Amino acid sequence: MQPFELRAERLLLAVPVAADIERITELCQDPEIQRWTTLPSPYTHEHAKSFVEDAVRRGWETEQDLVWAIRSPEDRRVHGVIGLRSHGDGAAEVGYWVGPEARGDRLVSRAVRLVAEYAFADIGLGLTHLRWRAVVGNWASRRVAWACGFRIEGLIRGGNAQRGIRRDTWVGTLMAGEPMRPVSPWLDVPTLRGSRVSLRRFADSDAAAVVEACNDPVTQHWLGGLPSPYTRDIARAYIRDREEEAASGRGVHWAAALPEGGPAIGAFSLMGLLTHDGGAEIGYWVHPAARGRGVATEAVGLMARHAFAPVPSGGLGLRRLVIAHVTGNDGSRKVIERAGFRPYGVERAGDRIRGGTVLDLHWYDLLSDDPLPRSAGSLPPDEPLL
Repeated sequence: MQPFELRAERLLLAVPVAADIERITELCQDPEIQRWTTLPSPYTHEHAKSFVEDAVRRGWETEQDLVWAIRSPEDRRVHGVIGLRSHGDGAAEVGYWVGPEARGDRLVSRAVRLVAEYAFADIGLGLTHLRWRAVVGNWASRRVAWACGFRIEGLIRGGNAQRGIRRDTWVGTLMAGEPMRPVSPWLDVPTLRGSRVSLRRFADSDAAAVVEACNDPVTQHWLGGLPSPYTRDIARAYIRDREEEAASGRGVHWAAALPEGGPAIGAFSLMGLLTHDGGAEIGYWVHPAARGRGVATEAVGLMARHAFAPVPSGGLGLRRLVIAHVTGNDGSRKVIERAGFRPYGVERAGDRIRGGTVLDLHWYDLLSDDPLPRSAGSLPPDEPLL
């Protein structure tokens, strides 16, 4: 097959040529490209030369790997690379990378749609399925796939070999005829600020604080499902999964921190957004060093305001929140009541605490048109347990 160009508004896809070798060498020094791809590291001029003159040429000749440079149409400047690797029987895998200067302007998602249109077209390759994969943690690549309508099918443990190391990978698919737009929301995790606490997204640096909080005897007592001991690896997986919840539209999870910054002093969540039909469930825990400061009451109020705020104003536009505590957890009950929630029922034998004891769950709810308490900053300190 002879190489050809694909064009769209403000976008040109054209095969890499010898004149691009220096530019490709330059782009592939980027730490993020090195981190998430299988490119050699360090990446040299000879690697780029071999890629352009051998790999790209051979891919087009065999029709197994069709590779384009992502270019500006005005000056043909290379910003990245995108390719299709044939899997046979109507399927191919799309892969891409882009340099730092072109990130954030939807260039890659436009390139993926352009390639997908050709791949599915009867006058193109006539494919039925496109596949995508990325190393777990490569949220930028996943967001491109999400924006283009790929359905994230799951995770393959050790699904990719990167310089001799097996790494877990996400996989996704897009079928011919499916809309090339998101099939589910990707929830934002905005920073919510109060007088006693700020809610922000989790960071890898919070792992130590999560370990401390989740090994605390009080936390372990009330949250019977927590692993014991709670290790650093478990904390890292927990933090990673908070991003997964937002990316899949299931929930929004915040780390609580002091207003001046620092490590996490709690975790606060809006859960079950896809199953509560316009509502969500609140869950939280507080680090033992932060108890008694009014952190939990203020944080729950911040979440409620964000949950009920209209979508055009940056909120979630929900109509109902629910929250529960087990019998005997008076600290959590006080937080719930101070935040304005109203009791609506008891789930008998609803939860199991540490040691196997089964207790009733006491449920409360709050509606979007219910009056909220006075400003969180004026609320009295609470004594939250979880």
